[in-house]
This record gives sequence, structure tokens and C-alpha cells, in this order.
Amino acid sequence: MIVLGIETSCDETSIALVEDNKVIANLVYSQILTHKKFGGVVPEIAAREHLKKLPALFNQLLSETQVDISQIDGIAVTKGPGLIGALLVGVSFAKGLALRYNKKLVGVNHIVGHVYANYLAYSELKPPYIVLMVSGGHTLILKVEREGNIRLIGRSVDDAVGEAFDKIARLLNLGYPGGPEIDRVAKLGNPKAFHFPRPKMYDADYDFSFSGLKTAVLYEIEKLKKSGISELPTNDLAASAQEAMIDVLLYKVTKAAKDNNVDKIVLAGGVAANSRLREKLNEFASEIEFYIPPLEFCSDNAAMIARAGMELLKKGIDDGLMLEPVPNLFEMNEIIVGS
Repeated sequence: MIVLGIETSCDETSIALVEDNKVIANLVYSQILTHKKFGGVVPEIAAREHLKKLPALFNQLLSETQVDISQIDGIAVTKGPGLIGALLVGVSFAKGLALRYNKKLVGVNHIVGHVYANYLAYSELKPPYIVLMVSGGHTLILKVEREGNIRLIGRSVDDAVGEAFDKIARLLNLGYPGGPEIDRVAKLGNPKAFHFPRPKMYDADYDFSFSGLKTAVLYEIEKLKKSGISELPTNDLAASAQEAMIDVLLYKVTKAAKDNNVDKIVLAGGVAANSRLREKLNEFASEIEFYIPPLEFCSDNAAMIARAGMELLKKGIDDGLMLEPVPNLFEMNEIIVGS
């Protein structure tokens, strides 16, 4: 089965062709430089960029792959969660292609797409497994009991870890996006220089809270400035804050795996690219098998959407031209592929 995937949920414009678990092509245009000067994503600008780039990427995809549109079995597009304007661009473009070429069309939950990114690297992956979803807007623990059944068992009650990275990076006068910047400077710092709190780490549930950690970093910076220090130890502050977040993430997700008698943990989302997170997985690798997506499938991309959409198309699902974007799609207690 060959599926055309389209992703425009936030600030990456992406289009891909996937055949079973093989990526034929995965084109991604990042808007980071466009939004960098604003210190965050500007929704209207993001939508306009998608509108400009998506047709060009589609033509490039067909030209580079030499795949005729008649050969594809269906189209998969992100329907949410995400920015409403950005989602509208992708869904509208997908509808146009479906109508023009008489193809089946399915809307994909962006969160589910991140989970299925792992299938592109690990075709042998089978449920049950636990997912640590760490992206800019979501920090979740999911339990995949069987194919097509993904249940939410833990989430951040305030800031997602990606948001915490952005806010701490701003406090340290680092660039945007904060995650890669903190990852970069933390390599030069001492993760034990400051002992920041590990919120909710030992609670019985699988939920997270990172807002207090951000505040603790702020207070530490203020204390250092009042002490008359000539220069902030930015590297140490970044390394210590990052270490606190990673400690909580890994403790919680391994606890979830053990409590549910599952010996496989899958990472998903942009923060899964963090080098320290990947490094610390080795401390648990003797007890639990970890699946980590290649770097190109950590951030938002259309290949993961195509792979998740493939599951829906195999079931004969066709959302057709009635498909509409749902920006708050995640506001539910259970996630089912395609819901």
C-alpha cells in the first residue's frame, strides 16, 4: 500500500510517500527561522507559509520520486491537534487532491502519527508497549494494548516538557526553539551544579508538572544576580534543569511500564531527539527495551502521518470531503487511531 501523507499542524510543512513501512520520500520545510525573531510560532504566519510551500513540495515530491498520483492507495492528512489555520491549509489541500484524483482520504490524529513514526524504523514493533510522548505541546504516557487501541494513562497537568524548555531557554537568553538550545549548552555544563525540584516524580499517578521547575530556575537566576555574580553559569543552569526534567520523564515512564507488566517503551515527539534523554536510556536498557525514532522522525513530518493513516485505509475508512480539522482533538481521555 502506498499512502501520501500531509502534515501542517504547526510550523513544519511536510509531504511524504510511504509504502508499507518504507519511506519513499519525506519532504519537510521548517519555518523555524521565520518564527525565531518572534520567540515562538505566530499562527497566522504559519498558515500563510503552509499555503505557499505545500503546492511546491507536492510538485517536488512527484518529480523526485517519479511516482504517479494514480499509483497511491489513499491520502492521509493531520486533522488535529494543532493550529486551526495551519490545519485548514493541509486538510483543504488534501481534499482537493482526493477530489481531483478520486482517492480515499483519512484524517489522522497528530499524536497517533508520532507513535507510528516508530514503525518506519522498527517494522518488528508489536503491542503491548508504553509510549513516552514528548513534544512541544504534549507530554503524555500512553499504553498501546493492541493495534488501533491507544489509551492515555498520564499527562502533564500544566506545561509540556517542550514548553518548559522554551520558557527556561528564554530565562537564560538562549534562542528559540528552546529544546535544541538547552540541549546544546547543557553538554558544556554540570547537571549536578544545581538541584532543581523533580515535581510529581514519586506520586502514585503517571502525570507530570513542569511549571514549578521553570519557576525554580527563575528564582535561582534572581538569587545569582543578587549575589553580584559577574556572569550567569548558563551552561550549568541549563544542564541542571534538563537533568531534572529527564529524571522525571524516565522515572514515570519506567514506573508505568513496570506497573502494567510491559517490557517495551517507545519514545515519540520532538523532545525524543534530546541527546541527554537518549543517553540516560542506557541506565534502564537492561530491564526494558526502548524504541527511539531516528532524528528525522522525531519532529513533525508527513511520513508518520502517512504510516498512521495506512492503518485506517486498511480498515476501509474514508473520511472523504466531509473531513474537517479539529484543533483541540486531544481533549479526550482515550485516543484511538484516527479518532
